[in-house]
Amino acid sequence: MKKIAVFPGSFDPFTKGHEAVVQKALHVFDEIVIAIGVNSTKKSVFELEKRKQHIQSLFVNGEAIKIVTFNSLTVDLCKEVGAKHIVRGLRDSKDFGYERSIAHMNNTLSGIETVFFLTNQEFAAINATIVREIYNNKGAISAFVSNSHLLEA
Repeated sequence: MKKIAVFPGSFDPFTKGHEAVVQKALHVFDEIVIAIGVNSTKKSVFELEKRKQHIQSLFVNGEAIKIVTFNSLTVDLCKEVGAKHIVRGLRDSKDFGYERSIAHMNNTLSGIETVFFLTNQEFAAINATIVREIYNNKGAISAFVSNSHLLEA
């Protein structure tokens, strides 16, 4: 039986830290579904379709990677794609505190387990909110986002 995990997020943008988490998760799961969610509490800087195309450009040879968009509960998407796990990346203890609560709630709702991967140390300072702020102020984001030119086009 195939081990499938969902890696959900708004990915506005998908950073080098996100990439590293996917690479780590591929050592544990047969398939990773990168799920770009529409978060009603966030105003996106990059269009949904651009985000999807950007992520696709990073995993062109990745047969074990699927990229989808969704506008529902993450656990509902997990059931839809046959995933028994959610993947999340952690940069620090603040992330853990926040993600732990969500993981418990998702597990209570569905029985789906969350697996945490520590972000590579060199990417621990990368935060999509800060990257968006740099971009909005005409700064270069290529140090934090692979193939960033695809988002800026």
